[in-house]
Amino acid sequence: MLGQITFDAGRSYELSVVPLFILILLLGLVLVGCQATRVGYESAPYKVVRSEGEFAVRDYPALMIVETPMAAANGGDGSFMRLFRFITGANEGKQKIAMTTPVFMSGSATNATMAFVLPAKLKTGEVPKPADGAVTVRELAAGRFAVLRFSGGRNAKNEAETLARLKEWMEAEKLGVLSPPVYGYFDPPWTPAFLRRNEVMLRTDAAK
Repeated sequence: MLGQITFDAGRSYELSVVPLFILILLLGLVLVGCQATRVGYESAPYKVVRSEGEFAVRDYPALMIVETPMAAANGGDGSFMRLFRFITGANEGKQKIAMTTPVFMSGSATNATMAFVLPAKLKTGEVPKPADGAVTVRELAAGRFAVLRFSGGRNAKNEAETLARLKEWMEAEKLGVLSPPVYGYFDPPWTPAFLRRNEVMLRTDAAK
């Protein structure tokens, strides 16, 4: 099926309507699929205290996390799989635990960690002991965090630029920084970069 577009110069160009429709349909399916994947997981709970455009201040309760050292970006050193094996049965009692979002990453290039948030229904005494000695379970203290959402793939440039923007905003708003940054990644790696939900978080003493 073909249509025609006529520009001011009087020349007519044929436009293929069917391929354009298919492209729009496929894009729509990708958007829906990405949203459905994200919605399918329990996410770390929080309360929005303040919101200003892309920036937000949130209160988080104490969170139980399972954590492991990370020596390579995006868990390429096996860190992601260590955590994944834990929630799929590599633990005392071979208990299956639901995946959640986001995946937290923090620390420097030489001393970084990756962490999964454990489901809220699992209390401290109910979390099984990891079978892998490189995996630990601990509580992430409750607190107030300044947060900035961003898209794109995980890379040092993207993270550094977003962190700089968040710090600049916090300075302008007179919000103190109490901890190194934590990055939260919500989407699986096959999600197109421009559709990904990523966040950088800084613990703050914000009273506003």
